[in-house]
This record gives sequence, structure tokens and C-alpha cells, in this order.
Amino acid sequence: MAHRIALIPGDGIGLEVTPEGVRCLEALARRPGLDFEFTEFPYSCEYYAKHGVMMPEGAIDELSGFDKILLGAVGYPGVPDHVSLWGLLIPLRREFQQCVNLRPVRLLRGLTSPLRNRGPEDIDFIVVRENNEGEYSEIGGRLYDGLPEGMAIQSTVITRKGSERVLDFAFRLAQSRPARHLSSATKSNGIKHTMPFWDECVADVGRRYPDVTWDQFHIDILAANFVTHPDWFDVVVGSNLFGDILSDLGPAIAGGIGVAPSANINPTGELPSMFEPVHGSAPDIAGKGIANPIAMLWTVVMMLEDLSEQQAADDLMGAIEAVTGEGRVLTGDLGGSASTREFTDAVLAHLNG
Repeated sequence: MAHRIALIPGDGIGLEVTPEGVRCLEALARRPGLDFEFTEFPYSCEYYAKHGVMMPEGAIDELSGFDKILLGAVGYPGVPDHVSLWGLLIPLRREFQQCVNLRPVRLLRGLTSPLRNRGPEDIDFIVVRENNEGEYSEIGGRLYDGLPEGMAIQSTVITRKGSERVLDFAFRLAQSRPARHLSSATKSNGIKHTMPFWDECVADVGRRYPDVTWDQFHIDILAANFVTHPDWFDVVVGSNLFGDILSDLGPAIAGGIGVAPSANINPTGELPSMFEPVHGSAPDIAGKGIANPIAMLWTVVMMLEDLSEQQAADDLMGAIEAVTGEGRVLTGDLGGSASTREFTDAVLAHLNG
């Protein structure tokens, strides 16, 4: 039976990198026993400009029938970021209970970190971000807009259920890795209520995993240590905002956001998970054919792993690293001159070779 994949290319370079991910999946599908069925949806800022909504009524119900969702990027000038985010990404993450945002950070073979004297053996960790609550709540509002007394209030919501489900995922992930180590991001010295509560949840869940060592860092020094001591980290877990910030800083030390994949995971598998590269729609280079497709291809690897197609995932990841390791076909952000398609062509040559 074919894996049913919903494609949402979205905006900007999403329209360019999503087809490259599909090309790799189609190449893998030539193998016996592996098949994909793709259905594309036009939900995007362009769709918003025409219809006044990022996606139509009933879209959530329709997408719920797919095995996985592959998203390119969302956002474009003329449509405020909060409109595109709250009109598409956040509803999908929340309606499908994608409570875990998973972002691997690894220096691929052949790439150079901006950190001096750091190689692939030094940068290999995973950021696990709580994805459904935390600082990104809808609770709050504004008063006296336009007046000197104007004010805005935004409430952080951290629940035991929401925290424990992402922490359980993070500790299980740490169990599966050789180091068996987890680091928690906090700010309990300055944020009086929610962060001590988060710390308590981490300690409670940590007791269930005696084979995993864990520590915690205040978010400011944790960010600094990503730069000065990336080799200290294995699995890093944080609230929605802290995880978001760390999972952009991580790729910055590992070659840039052009190589940054991510997955929005529903841990139960009862509803579809969604896979998206981190780089955004990059309107400044959209339409030029020069976007780095690594983030999308690595995102496809993560989707294959979630589909339990481990051999296909390993083969595609191996082909990506074979190309980066050779260093002959790289996009401009990595110091080369290859186009988006040329890089994928090189990956496919290794995959099919």
C-alpha cells in the first residue's frame, strides 16, 4: 500500500525545494515494496491574497486522511507573518496534536562550521521543542491601543500533560542515542512561575529514565554554550519559545539554516505528522533556482524514518552526505555555485548508483 503524502509547497523557495524532495521520494519508490501517493494543496500566502484565508474551511478534515504532510515554506511580503503562521502552521500543529518539534543539528561531512576547529564529531545533537503550548498561547490581548497608556499582555501556558508528553519523547530519544544524555532549557531564576513548574516536570519525568543522565541550563548560558561547547550536547529539550530559538541557533553553527530540517510529530501516530525545512520562504532568493535543497531532502529523510522506512532514509541521508563530502556540487550558501536542481541531481546520482 502506498504512503499517502499531502504536499503543501507554500511560498517562495518552498515551491522550488518541495519538488526536489518529491524527486528523491520517486527515485526511492522504484524499489520493490515502496510507493508514495502525492496530493498537492495550494495553501499559501498567494492563496490568502486570493481568498482571504490561508486554507479553506474543511482543510483540516481533508488533510487528516493522509499519512504525512510535507510542507515547503510559508510566508511572503505583503502578508504579515502572524497571519501566515496562525492561519496555517499553528492550526495544523495543534489540530493534529503535533506536540513535538524535532530539529536535528549535525555538521554534515564536508561542510565547515563557522566555529573554529570544530568538525562533525563536535556538532551532533537534537533539539526537542514543545510545539503546542508554552509562550505561543493565544491568551492575552491589548488595551488602549494608540494611547500613552497602551499595553499588551501575553500569557505563557505550561501544563503538566503538555510538558510530560514532550519530555517523555525527549528522554526516550536520549535512551536511543549512545550518549544517553539530555539537557533542559530553563529560566527559573527570572521567570517565577512557569519555569520552576517546567523544571519540576523535567525532574519527575527524569526519574522514569534512570539510564539517562540529564542536566539543565538557563537559556542564556545554554545559547552561549551552543557556540563555545557544542560537543556537550546530545538531546536538548525546551519550551516552545526556548526550543524555537535554540533550534535556529543550532543550524547556524552547523552550516546555516539552508541545511536545517524539522519534523512536527504526533507521537501517537493517530493523526498525521508534518515535515518542513526550517529555512522559511526566503523571498530574497525565490525564483532564482539557487536555494539549498539539503534542508528539504533531510526533512524527507525524517519523514521516511517516521514512516518506518529506515533503509530508504539511511540511503538518502548517505547520498546527501556523499555529495557534501565530495564538495564539488554545493549551492552558493555553502561556497559553491550549483543550482537547487543540480545539487539534487548529484544526490540522485549517488542514490541510484
